[in-house]
Amino acid sequence: MQRLAYWNGRWVAESSLSLAVEDRGFLMGATVTERLRTFGSQLFRLEDHWTRLRHSLELVGGTDWGDLEELAVTAQRLVDHNARGLDADDDQGLVVFLTPGPSGGDPTVCLYSRPLPFAQWANLYRTGQRLVVSSHRQVPSDCWPPALKCRSRMHYYLADQEASRREPGSRALVLDQRGHVAEATTANVICYFETEGLVTPRAEFVLPGVSLAVVRELADDLGLPWCERDMTPKECATADEMFLCSTSPCLLPVTALDGQPIGEGRPGPVFETLIAAWSRLVGRDIVGQARQYAERTF
Repeated sequence: MQRLAYWNGRWVAESSLSLAVEDRGFLMGATVTERLRTFGSQLFRLEDHWTRLRHSLELVGGTDWGDLEELAVTAQRLVDHNARGLDADDDQGLVVFLTPGPSGGDPTVCLYSRPLPFAQWANLYRTGQRLVVSSHRQVPSDCWPPALKCRSRMHYYLADQEASRREPGSRALVLDQRGHVAEATTANVICYFETEGLVTPRAEFVLPGVSLAVVRELADDLGLPWCERDMTPKECATADEMFLCSTSPCLLPVTALDGQPIGEGRPGPVFETLIAAWSRLVGRDIVGQARQYAERTF
């Protein structure tokens, strides 16, 4: 089966996708994006992702981006088509990106989907993710607002490169300009303290994660306390548990920070409770699915 993509109003073969070097998404990194995943071939929290996409485009401004409601319908049609080549229990990731296009030209609008690369995180549900505090800071809010989800992520790349040099297999924890915990590269951060509950950085300093909102809903249902406040890396190191949440893996345990164990140095009971609740929410064994399809290739 030929996998399709959506490119500027047309259905095209995924293999034919290319971006002109004159496109300002390439020249300037001026790209607004969203990443979604499916559960049972249905895009998860599509409305929430589209609300964030719409807000990002409003922050960028100055361009007619077309009918976003119709684009949402197109997104589900695309994953429906590309699901025909997958097992019924498998799932996909969908990438949406929009750029202003070349100077004086029309904007670029693209959607494409791929089978989720479960091999990248399947083992982390068991072993946990190790983090290293990076010397590269989050982009200041006077450069662009934290609520703008964009592809200008050189700081993330540099931070992860630094983390990998210092501890192979680790990922970067990025601080804001004040020295407080902001995000991991492409993931929101949550700490759990037995005396306080679940704690996240203040919303005005981080990307409003759709997955983060899901965790908060699950926490409310489970009766787990939740608060937002500034946190230092030293405070995070004393957490009983720590997690990363993002679209594709949903929720991952963090088991070490700068080489020191978080809690007992293994996924804890709060993580197990939350990932089980998420699995019930979507009708899918999230951990089991990742392990089942970690070895498949396309």
